[in-house]
Amino acid sequence: MEMTRRPRRLRGNETLRKMVRETRMDKSSLIYPIFVKDGKNIKEEIPSMEGQFRYSVDRLPYALEEIAEAGVSSVMLFGIPEHKDEMGSQAYAEDGIVQRALREAKKQVPDLYYITDVCMCEYTSHGHCGVLCGHEVENDATLELLSKTALSHVQAGADMVAPSDMMDGRVGAIRRTLDASGYKETPIMSYAVKYASAFYGPFRDAAGSAPSFGDRKSYQMDYHNRREAMKEALTDVEEGADILMVKPALSYLDLVSEISKATCVPIAAYSVSGEYAMVKAASKMGWIEEDKIICEMAVGTYRAGAGIYLTYFAKELARFMEEGRIG
Repeated sequence: MEMTRRPRRLRGNETLRKMVRETRMDKSSLIYPIFVKDGKNIKEEIPSMEGQFRYSVDRLPYALEEIAEAGVSSVMLFGIPEHKDEMGSQAYAEDGIVQRALREAKKQVPDLYYITDVCMCEYTSHGHCGVLCGHEVENDATLELLSKTALSHVQAGADMVAPSDMMDGRVGAIRRTLDASGYKETPIMSYAVKYASAFYGPFRDAAGSAPSFGDRKSYQMDYHNRREAMKEALTDVEEGADILMVKPALSYLDLVSEISKATCVPIAAYSVSGEYAMVKAASKMGWIEEDKIICEMAVGTYRAGAGIYLTYFAKELARFMEEGRIG
């Protein structure tokens, strides 16, 4: 048998396989999501997310130092306030939980890059991502509060803001507010393509952000839709988004691929709480090899076109990259 093409030639040993590897990854592309809450001396494990914790501001620096030592250089902060109200006022309060956490983090662990989630759901008494008019979220009234929240985060030390609310026009509103306040160089990473997903369940447990009535389908996307995702992404680029995010990651890699080809901005993907919880639960039952699954999920996301990966497995992935197991 005569064969000119033999693809197996390039799979013969580990050195050769790494030489011709098409998907390259680096620890600098990882972002670790972390939850910070009001109170003192708190480090409490999240029941539905084994190995993930809520921290009070005084305990946060210890967690941040551990993240930095693992080789992860960026974190995203999510706040859990003690008091909530209909307007989500603690989201944009000068002494809000994220604002205080940023000041302490910048002082104690200044070398990390701090990104903040900008949304209202963790702060509103009703759990929705904006101001209510009856039982409906009022889009335009919410934009002012989101802009105030983003500005307060940047003033407290945030290096980047990431609006996750899915209100129409929020990227433009935040961009104008930051620019007018002298923060023209602060980037916006938009949750541009955020689906109404069942994968968010453990996060809502972690952040206490489940809606008290109804659901979020009037503002988060229908997971049947592909072209709508492209419309959202392109709109956010026009409004000034510097980075686009697809959320969740695992079931939406087709959108990661399409948007990465259609735009000229970096693409992030968020491996969300449900993905993390499934891996942890299956591993605990002995049904999967956890380390290998973590690696395979990550590589699939980068291979699809993501250049930035938000994941609760960031510390593990940094180690796997260091060990040469992936990347």
